[in-house]
Amino acid sequence: MDRRDFLKAIAVAGATITVKPSEAMHILTQRSQGPATEGPVDMVAVMGGEPEAMFQKGIEELGGIRQFIRAGQRVVVKPNIGWDKRPELAGNTNPALVAEIVRQCLGAGAKEVVVFDHTCDECRKTYKSSGIEEAARAAGATVVHADQESRYRPVSLPLGKSLKETKIHEAILDCDAWINVPILKHHGGANLSISMKNYMGIVWDRPYFHSHDLQQCIADVCTFSKKPVLNVVDAYRLLKTNGPQGRAVSDAVLTKGLFMSHDIVAVDTAAARFFNQVRNMPLDQVGHLANGEALKIGTMNLDQLNVKRVKL
Repeated sequence: MDRRDFLKAIAVAGATITVKPSEAMHILTQRSQGPATEGPVDMVAVMGGEPEAMFQKGIEELGGIRQFIRAGQRVVVKPNIGWDKRPELAGNTNPALVAEIVRQCLGAGAKEVVVFDHTCDECRKTYKSSGIEEAARAAGATVVHADQESRYRPVSLPLGKSLKETKIHEAILDCDAWINVPILKHHGGANLSISMKNYMGIVWDRPYFHSHDLQQCIADVCTFSKKPVLNVVDAYRLLKTNGPQGRAVSDAVLTKGLFMSHDIVAVDTAAARFFNQVRNMPLDQVGHLANGEALKIGTMNLDQLNVKRVKL
């Protein structure tokens, strides 16, 4: 089976809609030439499994968790835990995925794994209803709340255009490595919320983003010098409408996907193309992608990357 036939063979099954097999994962690269077959893998797209199994396969294809996490490190796993919503509404990262990443980091010898997010709803309710607090602690993580401004410290963003400085949570500032674990979902302001948008959960003053150029501020904060060692996009359930919270189960689609890459712009571009198969959302409507590429934090040109595709 060649690459095109492989991509066409992957169906995305939805809770309320179904993407035809002939329309599925070819949107990842849309190349005119074949993908690179030698050298390190730049991005992995895994389809068709449960969150734990997809991460296990994806990290294996990237060379294993020890390519990103070393023994003795203090690690942060940063999911989206923004909303007081249960997992099936797809407003927050899947708790099973978060737990698996925690287990893998500890298995690699991490000294400590911290899980946190600056929630939008009340943090204690949100951590509980999302299922992430219980799952992360059971996996061995330290779960911390991020609702106190005293836990944030100012940083300069000299490469930013609209956002020149902000306050970032101490868990990120003090860790040795962090893994960015957003969920792929519709967002009423940014149009899509993925890895770049997930940075807003490490900063204190989110209203500044919304009162200025939101798409530019999202790109600007991603210029922060301590970048995630890996971005893991949860597309197990995709929130196609009424984001970023989700109001009903019918707002979500069971797509069973996962995207992983060190390149934050590239992985969000791939995820956005995937989203576009469920709900039309052209890339030019997700302006922070092009803004991020302009700031040289990553590429939207997936032709440049060695992308590994796996169907479970």
